[in-house]
Amino acid sequence: MKWMIVWLAVLIGSTASAQSPAPPTANPKIDQLVQLLQDPDVKAWLESRKSQPPTQDATSSRLGFAIWEASIRDRINDVLTALPRVPQEVHLAAGRAREEAAAKGYAPVFVIFMCLVAIGIVAEMIWRRLFVRLDTPLVRLGSIGIFTAAMTVIFFAFEWPPLARLTLLAYISALIVIRLVIALLPLTAIPSDRRRRLSIIFGIATVGVATSAIAGPLGIDAKTAAAISVCFSVALLALSLEAIWSTTALSTSWKAAGAAIAVLLWIVWSLDMRGLFWLGIFAIFLPRILRETTRVTAALSPDAATLRHLIFTHAIRAAVVAAAVGWLALVWHLNPDAPGRQDPWIAALVYGGVKSVVVLLLADLLWHLARHWIDRTLRTASDTTALSHAEAARVARFRTLLPIFRNAIAVLVLVIAGLIVLSQLGVQIAPLLAGAGIFGVAIGFGSQTLVKDIISGVFYMLDDAFRVGEYIQAKNYKGTVEGFSLRSVRLRHHRGPVFTVPFGELGAVENMSRDWVIDKFRISVGYETDIETARKLTKKVGAELKADAELGPLFIEPLKMKGVEEFGDYGIALSFGMTTVPGMQTYIRRKAYAKLREAFLANGISFAQPRVQVGGDERADGAAAVATAVRMQEMNANTAPK
Repeated sequence: MKWMIVWLAVLIGSTASAQSPAPPTANPKIDQLVQLLQDPDVKAWLESRKSQPPTQDATSSRLGFAIWEASIRDRINDVLTALPRVPQEVHLAAGRAREEAAAKGYAPVFVIFMCLVAIGIVAEMIWRRLFVRLDTPLVRLGSIGIFTAAMTVIFFAFEWPPLARLTLLAYISALIVIRLVIALLPLTAIPSDRRRRLSIIFGIATVGVATSAIAGPLGIDAKTAAAISVCFSVALLALSLEAIWSTTALSTSWKAAGAAIAVLLWIVWSLDMRGLFWLGIFAIFLPRILRETTRVTAALSPDAATLRHLIFTHAIRAAVVAAAVGWLALVWHLNPDAPGRQDPWIAALVYGGVKSVVVLLLADLLWHLARHWIDRTLRTASDTTALSHAEAARVARFRTLLPIFRNAIAVLVLVIAGLIVLSQLGVQIAPLLAGAGIFGVAIGFGSQTLVKDIISGVFYMLDDAFRVGEYIQAKNYKGTVEGFSLRSVRLRHHRGPVFTVPFGELGAVENMSRDWVIDKFRISVGYETDIETARKLTKKVGAELKADAELGPLFIEPLKMKGVEEFGDYGIALSFGMTTVPGMQTYIRRKAYAKLREAFLANGISFAQPRVQVGGDERADGAAAVATAVRMQEMNANTAPK
C-alpha cells in the first residue's frame, strides 16, 4: 500500500504547488503538512519515488499453481474444522424447519413427507388394481408416473412454509429418481446382487445431493455443508470399494485397479476439482450406460423394426449424452476457478461445443428416422406379386429412387450439421462456402468423368429408364438391376456375374421388363396336319393357361396361334404368340410347350421330323446294270493284244 500513499502525496503536492497560496486555516497540522510538501528535499524524494515501479503484493505475485494449492489447503482445513459441527448444524436446521412449520399450523416436515409418500403409494395401488394387472417394464414405469403425479398434485395444492417446501421438493425428487433407477436396473444385464449394491449406492448419492441442495436455505453455513458432502462421499467410497472387491468376475489386479480409480476420483472430488471428477465419472460409466440403454429399449419395445423402438433407442441415448455434456458445462460454468473461466475465447468454445453436441444429436436422430422410413419402405416393396400392374410399377420406382435419396440425405445432413457445428464454434462459414464453390469448380474440371456419371445417373432417374428388379441391356452389358450408387448401376447377369457400370457408359438402354412383353415362338408340324384343328387346340390350351390360378394373373393376352409362318423342309411352321407381364414369359412358354405337346399328340397331330428317302425298290434294274458292267469288262479283256 506504500505506493498508493506516495501517489496520494504527489497528487496533493502537485495540486498545492499549482494553486495560489492556501488561505489561512485554523488547523496547524495542515499548515505543517503543506510546508513540508513545499520543502525542496521532500519534493525531490517524492519525484524519485514517483519514477520507481510500484511494489507488488505478495498474493498478486503468486503463480496460479500456488493459488490453487492454497485454495486446496484452505478447503481441507475448513472441512476438518467444520466436521465436529455437523451434528449440531443438522439439528439446528431441522429445528428451524420444524418451528417454521409449527408456526404456520403444519405438522413436522418428516410427517408431511411420509403422508405424501403414502398418498402416492395408495394412488399407485389403486391404478394397478383397477386398470392394469400386468407386470411389465412399461407398467412399472407407468406406476411410478402415477405415484409421482399423486404426490405432485398434493404438493402444489397447499401453500407450504418456505423451508418445508424446499425440503419436501428436494427429497420427493430424490425418491422419484431412486424409484426410476430401481425400476430400470432389472432391464440391464447387471447381475441381481450387483443391482442391489448399485441401488444402495445410487440412493445414498441422490440423498446426499438433495441434502447439499437444501443446506443453504436451511441456514447451514457453506463449510458445514461441504463437510456433510464429504461425509456422504466417504460412505459412497466405502460402498464402492466393497462392491468392487466382492465382484467375483474380476481378477485381483482388476479389483485393485478399480479400487485405485475409485479412491483417486474421491480425492479429486474432495479437493473440489469437480470438472476433472465428472470427466472421470463419464469416461468410466457413460459407455456402459449407452450399452445398457440398448437393452432397456429392447425390453420396453421388443420389436426392433418399429419406429417406437428407434425413437426410444436414439432418444434415450441422445438424452444421456446431452445430460452428460450439459452437466459438464454447468460444472465448468459454476466453478469460478475452472481453467479458462475468465477467458472469453475459451468460454465461447465451451458453450459452442455444448451447442454442437446438441446439433449432432439432433442430426443423428433425423438421419436414423429418415433411414428407418426408407428401409421399411424398401422391405415392404420387395414383394409385388399381389399388386396391380400400376401399383407394382410405383413400388418398383420407389425401390429405385429411395436408395439414392438415402445417400443424398446422408450427405445433406452431414454437411448441414458440420456447417452448424463450425458456426457454433466461432468459425466463419461464409469464406468456407465461397472456397467450397471454387474448389467444386476445380474438382469439376479435374473429374469430368465422375461428373458425367453423376449427371447421367440423374437424368436416367428422371427419365425412369430402369428400376430395381428390371432386366436391361446396354451395349455389352445386360442383367437385372440390383441397385444404384451416385455414379453407377449394379447389374446381375442371368448366369450370375455382376456388372458395376458407370452411368456415363450405359448409352442407350434396352429395358426388357417394362409394362408388358409379347412372346412369340414357332412349332413345326407335319404336312398332313389339319391347320384348323391345331388352331382350336391352341385356343383351348390358351384358355386353360388363363384359368390356372398360378399362371392366369401373369397373362395380359392369352396364347393364340397366328397361323402358318412358312413351309419348311420337313413340315409346316406354325406361329404362336401371347402377351405376359415382364420377366415371366419364359416360365409361361415352358408351360405352353408342355400343354401343346399333350394336346397335339392326343388329337393325332404329329410334329415335323427330319427324313431321308432313298429311291424306289428296283432290284432287277440294279442287277442288270451289274451284269452289263461285268460283260463289258470281259469284252475289254478278250480284245486286248496278246
